[in-house]
Amino acid sequence: MQFGELVKALAAVESTTQRSVMVKLLASLFKKALPEEIDKVIYLILGDLRPPWEGLELGVGEKLCLRALAKATGTSQAELESLYKKTGDIGEAARRSLASSKRPGLLTFGSQKPLEVSEVYDTLLKVARASGEGAQDMKIALLSSLFARSSPEEGKYIARFVVGKLRLGVADMTIIEALADAYGVRKEDLERAYHVYPDLGHLAKLVASGKPLDEVKVTPGVPVLPMLAQRLSSSSEILAKLGGTAICEYKYDGERAQIHISQSGVRIFSRRLEDITHAYPDVVKAVKEAVMAREAILEGEIVAVDPDTGEMLPFQELMHRKRKHEVVAAMEMYPTVLYLFDVIFVDGEDLTNEPLIYRRVKLSEIVQESDKVQIAKWLMLDDPDSVDVFFHEAVSVGTEGLICKSPTSEYEMGARGWNWIKYKRDYKSEMIDTVDLVVVGAFYGRGKRAGLYGAFLLAAYDPSSDMFYTVCKVGSGFTDADLKKMYEILQPLKIPHRHPRVSSKMEADVWFVPQVVIEVIGAEITLSPLHTCCLGAVRPGVGLAVRFPRFTGRYRTDKGPEQATTVAEMLELYKRQKKVAQPE
Repeated sequence: MQFGELVKALAAVESTTQRSVMVKLLASLFKKALPEEIDKVIYLILGDLRPPWEGLELGVGEKLCLRALAKATGTSQAELESLYKKTGDIGEAARRSLASSKRPGLLTFGSQKPLEVSEVYDTLLKVARASGEGAQDMKIALLSSLFARSSPEEGKYIARFVVGKLRLGVADMTIIEALADAYGVRKEDLERAYHVYPDLGHLAKLVASGKPLDEVKVTPGVPVLPMLAQRLSSSSEILAKLGGTAICEYKYDGERAQIHISQSGVRIFSRRLEDITHAYPDVVKAVKEAVMAREAILEGEIVAVDPDTGEMLPFQELMHRKRKHEVVAAMEMYPTVLYLFDVIFVDGEDLTNEPLIYRRVKLSEIVQESDKVQIAKWLMLDDPDSVDVFFHEAVSVGTEGLICKSPTSEYEMGARGWNWIKYKRDYKSEMIDTVDLVVVGAFYGRGKRAGLYGAFLLAAYDPSSDMFYTVCKVGSGFTDADLKKMYEILQPLKIPHRHPRVSSKMEADVWFVPQVVIEVIGAEITLSPLHTCCLGAVRPGVGLAVRFPRFTGRYRTDKGPEQATTVAEMLELYKRQKKVAQPE
């Protein structure tokens, strides 16, 4: 496939405001791709060269990209930087510089062999893998060779890709729907395979080659989509949902971690399936000493502890571990304990279809607890009063509360069902819990907030439609530093129109690709004709909104947009409020 054909499709996707149109455009593109190149097409659309869990990064910043562009076009670095500052889009700067360049090599662009998708992908892969002495010069040379052969439109998307600002916001579920359409496979089968092996390039190659998806198996080294929980605020309701008996365990305020042990060593993946092994060398060492298995996939929570008292610290303290060059110092200042709560694979045995109680027994058999690795504290309970006592014990030692689980439940990868239920401490407000919402738009600030965004349009996620539905406009709780930080992290995600995966009645001053997740608390969840979350679910013509929303100060960098609070959870929270709760 010619790269220009992919670029035309990207431009069409970027210009649409309808998700259904986006799916059709992608399906049409996939039908044209050869089986040996479909994975490359998909990686480029998603803005990655490989699945995120492989941790492969291009290592190209804006300045290096502009240097490569300068070398290809003959335009000075200063001119390009000025153009970039003026347009605010490195892709548009690349397009304009390529269109106006008078270099002979570019003048004969039309007579050159057009770029192929595989050529672009393979060159970018070489850029990512260039390392050691002279790596930067090698990256510049490779990129400039691509720019020199690119049309202005092709150069626009290459530049955006290499600096991580593709701005398409195409979600994995959108790709799955388009693949199902293009290759005539069941969407449900693709989703199931994706939960087990979340590499859309790999899965696309399978379906394009006519291979069965049931060949996809749980594999150490390849993270599976984590099982997720619903939430309730009453122990009696929780037990009723779980059939009268629950495995109740402490809900630790840490970073959820999927631990993979294989012949190649120990790797740690985040809730977002990113490789975070580099941040926790102490956890890697502790796991090697504590886990008695050749191969295993375990789940747990990494919790920061006070080095002097051993008391648990809030999740935010773990952010110090994310600075790659300060890990050693952070290990001393913010030591951790790994609390394991599940095992889904051991020495060739896939345990995902086994009941939780069996997995618990297996976990205790292969883990030799230490001060660094422990099994999450849990009890099997069938009485609401006992659950409440255990809940208050959990809160008193610094956890968020309990996770209550069905003893007979299988490990449902990627599912948010009623087999796992969060039981968290109540708040004084009618809104019984915080929610994690996605920033989809913003409104310009005034007065002290002039030049920044003064408020943000937030949305909940609906997995059934792969859409984001607005639920509040929040401007409270942000410090001056927060507002500056929000402006900086949102700028690369700015787009000229509402994203096709966003449903909104409100008109924001600025729209964004739905990516940034923040935590919010409010006075209550109320009916609102202004927002689209749960529109018509309670009363015709009105949705749900968070009343008096306030940013808690917590940036949910551990969550992807598709892991944000769902519309179903918002409806459940609304129903559980004392004002509207109905006897069952």
